[in-house]
Amino acid sequence: MLRISIMNTKGGCGKTTVATNLASYCAGEGYATALFDYDRQASSTRWLKQRKAGRPPIHGVAAFEPPPEGMTRSWQMRVPENTRYTITDTPAGYALFDVEDRVAEADVILIPVLPSVIDIHSTADFIRDLLLVGKARAHNTRLAIVTNRTRIHTKAVEKLERFLQKLDIPVVARIRDTQHYVTAAEQGLGIHELGERDARKDIESWSALLSWLDETQLDFDSTHNMLRNCSAR
Repeated sequence: MLRISIMNTKGGCGKTTVATNLASYCAGEGYATALFDYDRQASSTRWLKQRKAGRPPIHGVAAFEPPPEGMTRSWQMRVPENTRYTITDTPAGYALFDVEDRVAEADVILIPVLPSVIDIHSTADFIRDLLLVGKARAHNTRLAIVTNRTRIHTKAVEKLERFLQKLDIPVVARIRDTQHYVTAAEQGLGIHELGERDARKDIESWSALLSWLDETQLDFDSTHNMLRNCSAR
C-alpha cells in the first residue's frame, strides 16, 4: 500500500482537486483506493457523497471527525485489506511540531502549487519545513510537485517554471486551468470521467502521475525486500 498525502500550507492551491481526481483515476484503473479527508471543510467528503453508484468505488474516511461513540480511532481509520493507494486530503496550515509526524505517515507527499508570486514563496517555505523540520529525506518520504491552473505562455507560469527548476523535486503533473474540473467536482467525478471531448487532453496528466506513483511503489517494494533479506541474514 502506498500512502500519498496532498499537502501545502497555502489555502486554495488545489489540494482537494488533486486528491479527488487522483483517487478517481486510480480507482478507474482498477486499483483499490481509499480517500482520507482531514480538512474540516469536508470538500473531499462531500465529493464522495456526490459520487453515483456504478462508478469505480472509493473507500472514504472523514478523518476530521472523531469516531462515533463505541468505535476506536484505529477502527475508524481502517482500510480494506487489498487497498493499493491511500490518498490524504489535508487542511491548509499546520503546527510546526506536527510536521514530522505528518511526513512520517506518508510515503509520498504531492505539493500543489499555483502560478502566483505569493504561492511560490509560500510553497518554498513549506518545502523547507518538510525537509528541515519534517526530515522528509530521513524518513525516505518522496516529495513531488503538481502545478495547478497553469496556462501556456503566461508570465506567471514562466516565473513558476523558473522556481521549479531550482528545486531538486520532480514536477509529476501539470493541471490545466479549465472549468471541467469544477464540473467534475460537482458530480463527484474525476475529470477523466467526463464525457467532454475537450477534457480528454487532461487525462495524460493523471496517467503520467499514476505511472510515477507505480514506479515509486516498485522502488519502495524493492527497498523493503532488500532490507528484509538483510535482516534474515
